[in-house]
Amino acid sequence: MNINDLFTGDGDGMRTFTEGQRDTLIEWAGESRQIAQIIAARLNQDHIDGDRPWSAGRRARKVARKQAKVARLLEQAAAETEALNAVYRREVVELPARRTAALEKKEAKRARRAITAGQTREAVAKSLTKTTNSLTGTPVGNPQVNAVQQPQYVNPQPYTFPGQNSASQPLPAFGDLFNQEAG
Repeated sequence: MNINDLFTGDGDGMRTFTEGQRDTLIEWAGESRQIAQIIAARLNQDHIDGDRPWSAGRRARKVARKQAKVARLLEQAAAETEALNAVYRREVVELPARRTAALEKKEAKRARRAITAGQTREAVAKSLTKTTNSLTGTPVGNPQVNAVQQPQYVNPQPYTFPGQNSASQPLPAFGDLFNQEAG
């Protein structure tokens, strides 16, 4: 097998290689299972001097179990070979297309955000202009609506009280008001 054929094209070389390996491993696994059955049947019939009635079957199962394990491991190896092809296709062959699609999706999202940000800035600017105009008394929108009048502030102390001016006399003491002495 030419190693360069393995990595060329769109994964067909790897697919061909893994199919051949998988088929070989499955064939070996089938042969191993048949051998395990033959070993179990043959050893089950062979009785060694001093065996009890169940000893031959027990011995046959112990030996055949090892061969069945070989068959099971070969089947797992065939499954891993198939997984090798899937991982190769996903991580090597399809990777450039996935990256291109992700980049296009990212650019589209970035463009949507830019449009949304521009619209948001325009809406905020318009809202601020309307608020400023309404607070300063500039008519906004409907010309039939009268402009807002500036509020007239009322003095909280409309009358002067004694002691407010520096020229006035100080307030009298409490005792002076009722002719009493402090004490």
